[in-house]
Amino acid sequence: MMIAECFKLRGGPSGRGRLGQIGRALTVALLLTPVSGVASLDRGAAYEPVSPTVDQARANILIARQLQFTHFRDQSIDDMLSSEVFDAYLEYLDGQRIYLTQEDLKFFEPLRYRLGAALKTGQLQPGFDIYNLVQQRIIERLEYALSVVDAGIDKLSFDSDETLLLDRSESQWVANRTELDQLWTKRIKNSILAQRLSGKDDQQITQALHRRYDSQLTRTTQVRSEDAFQAYMNAFTGLWDPHTSYFSPRTSENFNINMSLSLEGIGAVLQSDNEYTKVVRLVPGGPASQQGQLQPADRIVSVTQDDEDTPVNVIGWRLDEVVDLIRGPRESTVTLEVIPANASDETMTRSISIKRDKVKLEEQSASSEIIELERDSAAYRVGVITIPTFYADFRAMQQGDPNYKSTTRDVRALIDSLKEQGIDGLVIDLRNNGGGALHEANDLVGLFIDEGPTVQIRNANNDVQVLTDQDPSVAYDGPLVVMVNRMSASASEIFAGAVQDYGRGLVVGSQTFGKGTVQAVRPLNHGQLKITQSKFYRVSGGSTQHKGVMPDIAIPSRVDTSRIGEDALEHALPWDQIEAVPHARYFDFSGIIDQLRSNHARRFEGNPEFQLLQQEIDFLEEQRALQSVSLNAELRAVQQHEIEETRLTIANARRQIRGETAFATLEDLEDWQDQQAADPDRQDEELDFIVREGGHIMADMLELDRRLASLESRNTIAAKAN
Repeated sequence: MMIAECFKLRGGPSGRGRLGQIGRALTVALLLTPVSGVASLDRGAAYEPVSPTVDQARANILIARQLQFTHFRDQSIDDMLSSEVFDAYLEYLDGQRIYLTQEDLKFFEPLRYRLGAALKTGQLQPGFDIYNLVQQRIIERLEYALSVVDAGIDKLSFDSDETLLLDRSESQWVANRTELDQLWTKRIKNSILAQRLSGKDDQQITQALHRRYDSQLTRTTQVRSEDAFQAYMNAFTGLWDPHTSYFSPRTSENFNINMSLSLEGIGAVLQSDNEYTKVVRLVPGGPASQQGQLQPADRIVSVTQDDEDTPVNVIGWRLDEVVDLIRGPRESTVTLEVIPANASDETMTRSISIKRDKVKLEEQSASSEIIELERDSAAYRVGVITIPTFYADFRAMQQGDPNYKSTTRDVRALIDSLKEQGIDGLVIDLRNNGGGALHEANDLVGLFIDEGPTVQIRNANNDVQVLTDQDPSVAYDGPLVVMVNRMSASASEIFAGAVQDYGRGLVVGSQTFGKGTVQAVRPLNHGQLKITQSKFYRVSGGSTQHKGVMPDIAIPSRVDTSRIGEDALEHALPWDQIEAVPHARYFDFSGIIDQLRSNHARRFEGNPEFQLLQQEIDFLEEQRALQSVSLNAELRAVQQHEIEETRLTIANARRQIRGETAFATLEDLEDWQDQQAADPDRQDEELDFIVREGGHIMADMLELDRRLASLESRNTIAAKAN
């Protein structure tokens, strides 16, 4: 009844209030008044403006209430937030500033402080008006691009000193349509240059560009009301935090399928990233993870089915449509054209073929091995347990199966086996482990401590729940090293943080992701709302949110921390701390940590594998730092040659270390990488030295601990003698 009353008093979706009148007036103005020129749809690409529905308006009111009263972040929908919604929405629709102009923004400006009140009462028309104009501007741009291609790409000049800014997200929108034409001409020239440098002739390039722009044009003319509503709601919800989002009914279906892990596809978690669909993470044990080429932060450009020759360009597509295209029957193959995460230019793409399959629980299971370390002082046998995810067979648990699979059960069995084989220390490898079942992280900590708290969870009402290990038994009490990297998140951070706080072992690697929030999915009358309702805190009181877990000994990583990680996300909840809870401290590493770091640094300084890794990281950072590219053909060719030579040099240096034959050309290297990725029995030995370094750090701990024990014994004897 409250919703009905809101509609009655405020004017509702039919637009009977003052804001509704503003929305209708703006709609008429947008449709009838050309703002810097409305697209002339010469190719029959007619755009039908979309309108909100009553169901969407009701869902909007429910979303606004949930955000204000149940989200962890206490935030009101006021004039300031209205202005932020305005900016966030335009950012969501045109993040690279390539469709709108300053004239368009000036036209929208009267809505800046009116969106908030409209969103609280379900009046969606102003948001839909903005969306409709942006779609018209997209059509206008695509029509212009096609006209340039139709005129003949051979007529374009590539001998000037022109450059193209690669990332325009921090730039101002251009002043008018004339400047936008100039920008798009540069974008087209950049695409042509990149494809010429990859060996394509002008006819192939013309066909490829036609396919791209025609596909985007067709997609834009087919948008529907739900597209506008989902875009508007996600710009709105994203102001609370990046993990709070609206799922349309169709997206909800895909989300639920993914959560059940019954999806037959490639095993990748995807999200929208402006015009692109971006890979967030790979599901451990899934087809993409096993294939080995697709990486987090890669952006998908096109999708090709195994029974088709022509790729389908998916730039500008809805996320659920891209998911549908990638999903398919088991054993079939899908080919993704992606912009690699480390690409310096969005025109630098590669094709990755992945055989679809189900993600099986057993393929995510923990595994173990023993590595032998020969050192000057002694030889060591180090057990390594790799945990890809925190898993549990919930169905078997509910059915009362006493032998159900879980991370903790599997790790306990692996520890017992390693102990029987005689290990001197243990390395737990959580690199690329994105989390999973919370109770498994809690139970896993319990394998290494007597008993005590493992993590604190605080909700929006400041109520704190403490999860504890109540089992006094310990599966392993020896020296422990936990390996992490930027992709270690959530449950991984809880485990690593607890090990660190208890002084139970050392954390080695790079700063973790920083995902320290808990979400709940709540049904709406139309779709679902995923909303952040609580935060994780370590037993020492500090949050795992935003900062993640800082390693005791740092090892650099190739991962681009400016694009991957909680601190790289807009509106991420901040780090904070609450009171610590009483917990034991098994060992104080402060007396030996400096020596451990010094030993580690000395080993890496003389390690040729590490030197190559550092060289590769420096090269990637140099590429990421490029703000623009040249549109001069000769200069661009020189730059491209330098990049290719650097890649080949690094790869051949690594092969030389291993006594393998060098690659003659970059094509040979890429062919070999494709063959490696397609081999299901391959082992990734490229960064194996990092795991071995974890073993060496564990050995250092043993040796330094023995020396300290010996020193303490001598001091005790001396004290008694005196």
